[in-house]
Amino acid sequence: MAYENILISNEEKTAVITINRPHSLNALNALTISEISSALDELQNDAETRVIIITGSGEKSFVAGADIKEFSDFNQEKAEELARTGQNNLFNKIENLNKPVIAAVNGFALGGGLELAMSCHIRYASDNAKLGLPEVTLGLIPGYGGTQRLPKLVGKGIANEMIFSAKMISAQKAKEIGLVNEVFPIEELLAKTKELASTIARNSPMAVSKAIKATNLSDTERGFETEIVSFGELFDMDDKKEGVSAFLEKRKPNF
Repeated sequence: MAYENILISNEEKTAVITINRPHSLNALNALTISEISSALDELQNDAETRVIIITGSGEKSFVAGADIKEFSDFNQEKAEELARTGQNNLFNKIENLNKPVIAAVNGFALGGGLELAMSCHIRYASDNAKLGLPEVTLGLIPGYGGTQRLPKLVGKGIANEMIFSAKMISAQKAKEIGLVNEVFPIEELLAKTKELASTIARNSPMAVSKAIKATNLSDTERGFETEIVSFGELFDMDDKKEGVSAFLEKRKPNF
């Protein structure tokens, strides 16, 4: 499928989605959100793809936010539809995808950009990255899950400070508070992210998929039961048989 605002590359069971709107610092507009959503559907159904990386083009910006021009004249009804559609079609889709999605945050990740990164399962950042939710400076609040995901990642107090003050934080500060996993020089970021993706891709895709589902429910009443059921289900699947056989035979598994 041909895309206008994103690029897709594939390498050793890893797909890289690059948001390619450098003239607007890769800001998210409706078309870009739709294209990323379609690409995720395509990659989820591709048996050769086991891990997905999302990044931005260039070295200045992952995603600098939503394209404000698109919704500047919206009323309440249209704004609610915008937020609901975006969450359902992209942000929630990423979080619940059955394959790991890693954000390679290269530069600015503001507003919808940070919300996009937070919806990913893992976040690596470049040392020049700046992260924040500046919506209150526009008389708004985050609408793509920011008020829900940020407190779960960094705690309610720090999340409140970031959202209420609208201040940006550095990549190193983001690592200190648990918002990103690792920080690398910009020139190493994508290679390091691919290294992690390659490590994950060597493991059982079925087990990783079950782990995503269980960890996503870790703060709900269904978390423990989901883990128990998923653990049991895997015992009847080929990946478990191959993994255990490989361990007993002292060889690497072939998933």
